Amino acid sequence: MHHVVAGALVSGGRVLLAHRCATRRWYPDVWDFPGGHVDPGESELDALVRELHEELGVRVREVDQLPVARLEDVATEMRLAVWAVHRWQGTPVNRAPDEHDELRWVTRQDLAELALAHPAYPRLVDRLLSGVR
Repeated sequence: MHHVVAGALVSGGRVLLAHRCATRRWYPDVWDFPGGHVDPGESELDALVRELHEELGVRVREVDQLPVARLEDVATEMRLAVWAVHRWQGTPVNRAPDEHDELRWVTRQDLAELALAHPAYPRLVDRLLSGVR
């Protein structure tokens, strides 16, 4: 099983999504939360902080104590923990152009027009933007 974490940066009624490059082996050409693999011996939160710094150049300052979602994809053998990130230092920029070709702040309404990495994301974004923790 691939153990993966992702951060849902929430600000002003929007969440940040990253468009995965069409050349990616796993989940190509879809919109996803930024994040990545948990290294051996690393906690989920440590991996989240590291990945968001590597991919977006931000330093996590406030995150929920527990993930807002745990999702599994049996076909790709992936376990994903999505964490709500409420405060960070820095402005998110795409520091991983080999992984993502675009970053975008989206509202609930924007999701209908996007190909998403997981079918649970619309419900998850709704919860995040409703302030349900």
